[in-house]
Amino acid sequence: MSERELDVIVYGATGFTGRLVAEYFAREYGNDGELRWAIAGRSKDRLEQLRAELGETAAAIPIIVADSGDADALASMAARTRVVLTTVGPYALYGSNLVAACVDAGTDYCDLAGEVQWIRKMIDTHQAGAQESGARIVHCCGFDSIPMDMGVWFLQHEAKRRHGTYCERIALFVKATKGGPSGGTLASIANLIMEAREDREIAKILTHPYSLNPEGEREGPDDYDQRKVLFDEDAGCWTAPFVMAGVNTKVVRRSNALAGYPYGKNFGYREAVLTGKGAGGWIKGNSMALGIGGLMVGMSFSPTRKFLQRFVLPEPGEGPDKEARETGFFNLMQIGHLPDGTRLRTRITGDQDPGYGSTSKMLAESAVCLAHDNLDTPGGVWTPASAMGLPLLDRLIDNAGLTFELVD
Repeated sequence: MSERELDVIVYGATGFTGRLVAEYFAREYGNDGELRWAIAGRSKDRLEQLRAELGETAAAIPIIVADSGDADALASMAARTRVVLTTVGPYALYGSNLVAACVDAGTDYCDLAGEVQWIRKMIDTHQAGAQESGARIVHCCGFDSIPMDMGVWFLQHEAKRRHGTYCERIALFVKATKGGPSGGTLASIANLIMEAREDREIAKILTHPYSLNPEGEREGPDDYDQRKVLFDEDAGCWTAPFVMAGVNTKVVRRSNALAGYPYGKNFGYREAVLTGKGAGGWIKGNSMALGIGGLMVGMSFSPTRKFLQRFVLPEPGEGPDKEARETGFFNLMQIGHLPDGTRLRTRITGDQDPGYGSTSKMLAESAVCLAHDNLDTPGGVWTPASAMGLPLLDRLIDNAGLTFELVD
């Protein structure tokens, strides 16, 4: 790995999020040798156009042409670099060949996947091969699920440092976000729903709270993710279902399992959206729940799905403009309970919109962490927290505009 030509290849660089990652690398790392990186995709013309738009300092950045269906091209690409960073989704449709190429080449890999059924497939298919080759495969390196996964890691390490023990349960609440919807995420949700309708086993994977845990370890105290409006005594207000909880909660539980259950096998974790107090909070919560339910139902049937995709929802590759990205943000709160009843509270924030601005920075720093930091993680299919821990936390705080803090 140390003798490879490149540190990181940005695959899907001409897509909306891939372009943001390339711009981030050009701005923050340049092309002076500190980070040896390249851009890759299926269109040479579009890659050359992107490189020209990145400015004169990017003129020497290598271009690699590789289609997601061309196994030989992907194998050649993976063999040239220490890490492949990919934004090409839906991953269930376009990502499997690339994971296989990285596993075969012993190349580290990170993505933005939030498709639980596909992540489970990659675990089942490639865990043994990745362990043998040394490839570290890390899914979910964007807003789903780095703030949540690393947030639990941060809170638990603070609990252990300050109180000598870990929290036995943690709840994460979304207090506020500002940003545009992700066309790529919605496309992944649409594909996920279609797969679940065609295969009941996939539907079970999506709903089982421990479906991403290692085989034989898929049980614990947690039940299904929140499905209706509930009043939360700890938060002191009404809460609604969080659309991304279906992947985040499973990633956090897998992190605990892969680390050998430092938080205990009875550790509980859940997520929800804060909607406010009183009747207003209840009404807002029910409106959100109905909106999520309506979207899922609409995406389940071909006529309504096509209508939504054509007239309502953003297309894959579309996203908010620069001003919207840079004025966006997210603000999350965690409440953890120690065994003696003590409550700990943390705040997690991001300085740009969660779906694109912050996500692109989180993904970029995950790739640099895998390429440059002295990690002792062996090959396998990992989560962000279990693969990178403190080195990633430091990068997120120092470079990616995230904050993690314990509050009174």
